[in-house]
Amino acid sequence: MDAWPRERVQALYEKITPGDVEAALTREERSVHDLAALLSPAAIPYLESMAREAQRLTRWHFGRTINLYAPIYISNLCAADCVYCGFAAHSGSHEKRTTLTPDQIRQECQALAAMGYQNILLLTGEAPRAVPVDYIAEAVSIARAFFPSVSVEIYALDEDGYRMLCARGLEGVTLYMETYDRETYPKLHLSGQKMDYVFRLDAMEHAGLAGTRRMSIGVLLGLFDWRIDAVWLGLHARHLQKECWQSAVALSFPRLRHTPARFALEHPVSDAELVQMMLAMRLFLPEAGFNLSTREPAALRDRLISLGVTSMSAGSSTRPGGYATHREGYTGHSREGCEVLEQFEIEDDRPPAEVVAAIRKAGYDPVWKDFDRAFDAIDDVHIC
Repeated sequence: MDAWPRERVQALYEKITPGDVEAALTREERSVHDLAALLSPAAIPYLESMAREAQRLTRWHFGRTINLYAPIYISNLCAADCVYCGFAAHSGSHEKRTTLTPDQIRQECQALAAMGYQNILLLTGEAPRAVPVDYIAEAVSIARAFFPSVSVEIYALDEDGYRMLCARGLEGVTLYMETYDRETYPKLHLSGQKMDYVFRLDAMEHAGLAGTRRMSIGVLLGLFDWRIDAVWLGLHARHLQKECWQSAVALSFPRLRHTPARFALEHPVSDAELVQMMLAMRLFLPEAGFNLSTREPAALRDRLISLGVTSMSAGSSTRPGGYATHREGYTGHSREGCEVLEQFEIEDDRPPAEVVAAIRKAGYDPVWKDFDRAFDAIDDVHIC
C-alpha cells in the first residue's frame, strides 16, 4: 500500500492505451500495469476476448465445477458504526438483535445439513466483547460435527485468535477490507475496533500464519472508485499468495445495493463494471477462487457461472436463526412476522435445488464437498 498510493494508481490509469490492453491479453503472467489495463475503460471493447481467456483459465485450474456453500449468521450484535451496514450500532434499525445459543446453532446446522450442504460460513457482527472468540470457537466445534468444511466471516483477529479457531477445526476465513483507500476508510467506520485500518489490513496474514487453508478477501463495491480498489485488492491477493503459500486465496465481489437511509451510495457499480472487474481479476489471479453470493440477482448469477466463478451460496439467510430458529414468517423476500435484524436483503432467493439446476444447465457440476476432516489433525475431543 505504501508503494502504490492512490496517486500512483491514478497516474497508471491515465497512461493506459488500447495497445496496453492487447499486450496484457497476450501475456501468461500479468503485472500490475496489465491489471490496470484490463480494468481500464480502454478494455471495454475487449471484454469478449477477456471473457474467453477468463473461461479458459478457470476451466484449466478448476474444471467445470461450482462449489456450494451457505452462510449461518450466529449473531447480529455489533459495536462498530459502519455507515453503510444494516448491522451498524447506529443504523437506525429497530429490529431484534440476538446471539444464537449453542442449541440454536445446532438447529441451524441440522437444517442446512438436511439440504445437502457440506460447506458453511459462520458470520457475526463486529462485537468482540459481546460475541467473544471463545463463543465463536464453540460455534466452530458445533458446526464441525455436521460439516467437513467450516469457515468464518467475523471481526478481525490476531494470530492467536485465529489459531484458537483452527484448533477447533476452522478451515477458512473471509474478511473484506471494505475499501483500501486510507482517506475514505475512516469516514465510513466511525467507532469500534474496525476503525483500526492497519489491524484489519494485517488480519488475513494473521489467519494464514495461524493455519487457515482458505482465505477470501474483497472490497465492498460502491464505497470507493472500484477501479482503484481493484488494483489494491489484486496486490493484496498476490501478497497473501506469497506470504501464506500454504493457504488458498479467493476473492469475493460483494456489491452494495440496499443501505441505511443515512448513507448515500456515491460509487455505484453497474453489471457491466462488475463483469469487467471479475474478468480482469481472473486474468491477473488465475489460481484464485471466485465467490459469488446471493447479493446478486438470479439472472446475473446464472450468466456469471462460466466467467470465472468457482463458488456460490444458495438458499441464504442473512439473519441469525434464518433457517430454523426464526424461520417462521420468512419466505424469500417476504418478511412478515420476522423481527430479527438481517444484514442485507438477498437478491437471489431461489432454493438450493434451483441453483443446482441452473449450474447444471450451464454445463457445470455442483460440488457440495471438496474437503474431508480426515485430511486434518484435529483431535476428535474438540468436535462437539
